[in-house]
Amino acid sequence: MHPKGQEEALAFDEREWGDLPPLGEDPSRTYRLGIMGGTFDPIHHGHLVAAEQAFDDLNLDVVVFMPAGRPAFKQNKKVTSGEDRYAMTLLATADNPHFTASRFEVDREGVTYTADTLELLRALYPANVELYFITGADAIADVVRWKDAGRIGANAKLVGATRPGYDLARAQEAIEESPYTFDVTYLEVPALAISSSYLRERVMAGQSLRYLTPDQVTGYIHKHGLYGASGGRYGQARR
Repeated sequence: MHPKGQEEALAFDEREWGDLPPLGEDPSRTYRLGIMGGTFDPIHHGHLVAAEQAFDDLNLDVVVFMPAGRPAFKQNKKVTSGEDRYAMTLLATADNPHFTASRFEVDREGVTYTADTLELLRALYPANVELYFITGADAIADVVRWKDAGRIGANAKLVGATRPGYDLARAQEAIEESPYTFDVTYLEVPALAISSSYLRERVMAGQSLRYLTPDQVTGYIHKHGLYGASGGRYGQARR
């Protein structure tokens, strides 16, 4: 994806980028990079449908799924290891040519803050690459209270994925009353009625995850005994 004759620069850039998609090589055009942030514990079809809709509606070039390393808002909660969450994300996105999974946050030391991630990405990519941070609309309402919220708005546009019937008033009011500037787009995504906590509860109860998350993710959960999986047949109810 890089112009010929830039082998030395390419080698340096690839060390910097790691598994991030290289964008911005043509200075005459603008690129749009979607960043799907989340714990992904586990990833499910709601995440995937939201990212696909954002890709289409916002004319994105690629969507990077970026499992949080040590999520700041879940420090007092049990979270599955970053390696397992990254592996499930990789499996879930592998068959989509415009999705990719990244270890960018999983491999970073310390607590993961969105402001830090976006600032690092903004410094890494050239100015002709626009960043779109995709998250739930309920999270949009809380962004104004996140650490260094002003840096979030300065470095990326926000995309709030909502489920049908969701009242946007709280999110819109929080953004309007914030002392910071945010560029927010809202997308209605029917599949967002699914939640990771619901999937974990079903696994614990021995219930099926079919049609809620890709089969590869279900297989990984059972193979590695995540969320209290019994190791029996998928969807086998406990006696």
